[in-house]
Amino acid sequence: MRLFVAIEIPSEIRFALAALVNELRPLAPAARWVRAENLHVTLKFLGETDEAQLAQVRAALVAIRSAQAVKLDFRGLGFFPNEKRPRVFWAGMEASPNVAPLAGGIDQAMQRLGFPKEERAFTPHLTLARFNPPGIPTKLQAAVEQNQSREFGSLTAAEFHLIESKLKPTGAEYTTLQSLPFVAEK
Repeated sequence: MRLFVAIEIPSEIRFALAALVNELRPLAPAARWVRAENLHVTLKFLGETDEAQLAQVRAALVAIRSAQAVKLDFRGLGFFPNEKRPRVFWAGMEASPNVAPLAGGIDQAMQRLGFPKEERAFTPHLTLARFNPPGIPTKLQAAVEQNQSREFGSLTAAEFHLIESKLKPTGAEYTTLQSLPFVAEK
């Protein structure tokens, strides 16, 4: 099974991002655009996981705690690794200071179970599209620049989710296996 850990986003943010994607999709029809229902903030991608390891993964995630909920303000657009050879088009966010340590705690817990440690610093974002081969049409670049300061909404989250991803010809299909509260009880 293919797994990841993520924060779900509320429908109003999903709708705002879907409206943007609908505007931009015709400018880059060869890109693989993410369906609105699949938008989420990935905290840790686990990848292919043996089903026998699922109980250990769940037990490790249950132990993850933060002193407070996380706050995410969705705004801005960009590309990974950069605009010259982009592979990913993303919507950015300003995150409360506890988001990176939360993702780091999940990463450390999963590393103890044998999952590879993240090599890159945690950068919270929503993937909107992928480019293969890398590169973006000029019209899309111009539209992204025009929408650079566009805001999509905010959320406060006190739980994350263990999600299974099934790859299908029509795109990834996600199933939430478990929702896990991470705010320490007072």
